[in-house]
Amino acid sequence: MFDNLSDRLAQTFKNITGQGKLTEANIKDAIRDVRKALLEADVALPVVKSFIDQVQARAIGQEVSKSLNPGQAFIKIVRDQLTEVMGGEAEPLSFNVEPPAVIMMAGLQGAGKTTTVAKLAKWLQEREKKKVMVVSADVYRPAAIKQLETVAEQVGAMFFPSTADQDPVEIAKNAHAEARRKFADVLILDTAGRLHVDEEMMAEIQRLHKAIKPVETLFVVDSMTGQDAANTAKAFNDALPLTGVVLTKADGDARGGAALSIREITGKPIKFVGMGEKTDALEPFHPDRMAGRILGMGDVLSLIEEVETKIDKEKAEKFAKKVQKTGQFDLEDFLQQLQQINNMGGLGGLMGKLPGMAQMKDQINQGAMEKDFKRLEAIIYSMTPQERAHPLIIKGSRKKRIAAGSGTTVQDINKLMKQFTQMQKMMKKVSKGGMKNMMRGMAGKMPGMGGGMLPPGMR
Repeated sequence: MFDNLSDRLAQTFKNITGQGKLTEANIKDAIRDVRKALLEADVALPVVKSFIDQVQARAIGQEVSKSLNPGQAFIKIVRDQLTEVMGGEAEPLSFNVEPPAVIMMAGLQGAGKTTTVAKLAKWLQEREKKKVMVVSADVYRPAAIKQLETVAEQVGAMFFPSTADQDPVEIAKNAHAEARRKFADVLILDTAGRLHVDEEMMAEIQRLHKAIKPVETLFVVDSMTGQDAANTAKAFNDALPLTGVVLTKADGDARGGAALSIREITGKPIKFVGMGEKTDALEPFHPDRMAGRILGMGDVLSLIEEVETKIDKEKAEKFAKKVQKTGQFDLEDFLQQLQQINNMGGLGGLMGKLPGMAQMKDQINQGAMEKDFKRLEAIIYSMTPQERAHPLIIKGSRKKRIAAGSGTTVQDINKLMKQFTQMQKMMKKVSKGGMKNMMRGMAGKMPGMGGGMLPPGMR
């Protein structure tokens, strides 16, 4: 998300920080570029106008002229304004009610509500340690109830069954009673997709809301619809007391217009963003961190949180001790390290959160990387425990057997062994001279992401 906007703003800031001093004229040039970048990102016109007015007032005022580094001062103004437009501070979900706290999901058809229900259930269970039950009140789409049952099972949430011939209000009330009986902390109610102009459907969701009084009413919207997402959210907010918005498919939206328009137009905070199809691809929305990402400053705090929840600490510590002590690691270790990277959204996902690395992630073919990872995984899983522990014994006949077992070629096995050998050499440098030696070893391989130490899709 925001790739196009980030590129445009990076060029603008490069131009302005190259100036010896900032004058009213070159600040106006920079502001014009920022305005153009926001419009190209499909940000709603009233939001762009308000944003530019605020930046201009602060930039041409005392803030920049009195600064020791005017270029950086201007960037800070834009960052602060971006943060303000997106809501200032993160607004967490409210659980300040007697359990079960009810979260109602609303939105258009195809916005990704059911998938988001599963993602949110998983997030609440893992991050907030909540006991979650889910229920579908979508009686219009035959497969909706079954779909929710399937995804609930995937994430380990309790599922309350319902049928297409029931009244949605009856379903919700029964589910609420059952959630209370089962001592659930949270009940997530999935509703049917509807248009805000459909009076009958809007009356139904209003009845639902009145009957179960949810503590959170979240509007789920496809971020790829740009500023239309903000306008649709406003129309729903006029009919329902929304408490927040969930932006889905944000990984496919290079513009980011929805994220920058929603708060200003609806007055409602973005609470989560969906960054992929996997059930763990849901992130709490932090306006200040997102502003940092837009400006190429990274988002180290989110990265740390992700590492804490998605990295197996015990395995990581065991691996670190093994490498420091011996400088050796085997193919089982190699696979585990690749799996840890994959769990965190791959190399592209990591780079988007590292300061100054946002441009480099564009050089990574995420699709090819996924494919390569699956191939490497298949190859290593086709080896015997002895072969994984002692890679040097993998010669001609063993390579043929492994290739046949993994559906790959002997050339693929050779590539993997070459990558593994390079990684081993790098780890020996860590054990002998610490991180400095490893970084020096990596330095020659990093430009263009073409290092032989990485699978082809990661280059």
